[in-house]
Amino acid sequence: MLQNRLEPVLDPRALARELSNKLLIDGALVPAVTGRSFPVVNPATQEQIAVAAEGTAPDVDVAVQAARKAQKAWAKLAGRERGRLVQECGRLLNEHVEEIARLITLETGKAIRTESRVEAGVFADVLVFYGGLGSELKGESVPFKPGMLTITQREPIGVVGAIIPWNVPLLLMALKIAPALVAGNAVVVKSAEEAPLAVLRACQIMNQVLPPGILNILSGDGPGCGAPLVAHKGVGKVTFTGSVETGKLVYKMAADKLIPVTLELGGKSPMIVMGDADLDKAVEGAVIGMRFTRQGQSCTAASRIFVQDGIHDAFVAKLKAKVDAMKMGDPLDEATDIGTIISKQQFDKVKGYIKLGEETPGATALRCSAMPADAKLGRGYFVQPVIFTGVANDNRLCREEIFGPVTCILKFRDYEDAIRQANDSEYGLAATIWTRDLKTALDATQRLEAGLVQVNQNLVVQANMSYGGVKSSGLGKEASLESMLEHFTQKKTIILNLA
Repeated sequence: MLQNRLEPVLDPRALARELSNKLLIDGALVPAVTGRSFPVVNPATQEQIAVAAEGTAPDVDVAVQAARKAQKAWAKLAGRERGRLVQECGRLLNEHVEEIARLITLETGKAIRTESRVEAGVFADVLVFYGGLGSELKGESVPFKPGMLTITQREPIGVVGAIIPWNVPLLLMALKIAPALVAGNAVVVKSAEEAPLAVLRACQIMNQVLPPGILNILSGDGPGCGAPLVAHKGVGKVTFTGSVETGKLVYKMAADKLIPVTLELGGKSPMIVMGDADLDKAVEGAVIGMRFTRQGQSCTAASRIFVQDGIHDAFVAKLKAKVDAMKMGDPLDEATDIGTIISKQQFDKVKGYIKLGEETPGATALRCSAMPADAKLGRGYFVQPVIFTGVANDNRLCREEIFGPVTCILKFRDYEDAIRQANDSEYGLAATIWTRDLKTALDATQRLEAGLVQVNQNLVVQANMSYGGVKSSGLGKEASLESMLEHFTQKKTIILNLA
């Protein structure tokens, strides 16, 4: 039985207050060394719901030192035993899905039914998935030379620094910490300033099972907390999800230490709809692919939709009707489909892109859904989804990652034209093609420049589906056995002379 078992707290505001001004270091909730904090705001109302501890370099040092000390004993456990404990964390978190879903809804503005509850459940599932891979940390036998036994074995790196974003913080934290822990590493997480609470609570729950110091979590900004974590001499691996600009900074800092990094840096994902596609399924795929329920705040958002000219108008009409039918409102209301943008900074950025599109000659902006009628939500960061037509692929709307509910639908003449335009991007995270023709589908999977290509579907990232981009979308893979083996272990070669 667990000591001091944490019971679910279904009042997210009470839980937010309880977690205020806390970091989790060496198994305990503690304030920042400086005592400083910053506000956490509900984006649906601009109400301050908590304060988060502002971690800085001294907090990073304490956390890394605790992790280094704990990791030595953790690495000596059998891989299956580490996996069993991580699986137990997943089972325990399943009891807290509703609690965590409400908390993440409160701090991020994501709709609880369509987004937050799903994410909380997937978080637990990822832990259970990786926990089952503890026996896969295998080496090899190498036929080097007669009379010599040559083998390789996989060993943990040590302390992993994990920096996570605010759009799906639970899922993306799970994809980092679960393989790292099962592989025998200790982890120090740096949460996003906008969403520090739900991930802190999840780590607190996991610390009921894990030894103290194995999983630590800090909150703070990039320069004050993230940079010291990457630069700390005790951190042997960094895994980061965020913007291209910040990812390059992380890469440069890691290069100074010659340590490995995994980077997931976003995308401008193309969706190609051929004239022979099932139109209704393709439209539904666009709704899911654009992550409209998340206000488009997704790295894999289908923000460039290429539709063959013969079905373009019908596709646009059907997509607008689908999004019009979605309800935008209180994120904690079960009837709500679409929540809010995360922050004023992101809200202003998205509105700026919409203004740019509206001022583009020849462009048409189709606003969808409706703003919430509830006066209490009048200050919330709600944005009507916008579908742009008449925009060229060289427009900033099609070149830059907006991270909002904005998509562009572009006509194309033939298949070669679609492939050329889809690949004309600095990004290469994900892509989809919709067609009934098998030859076209198979050819596209080979030619689309993306780390994840899907045919006639637009699934979100989940356990056992290798995920990661090419070009400016990043380095490395997540969500798979490959991730654990290649990114969270190092290989040692051992030669025994038997002569």
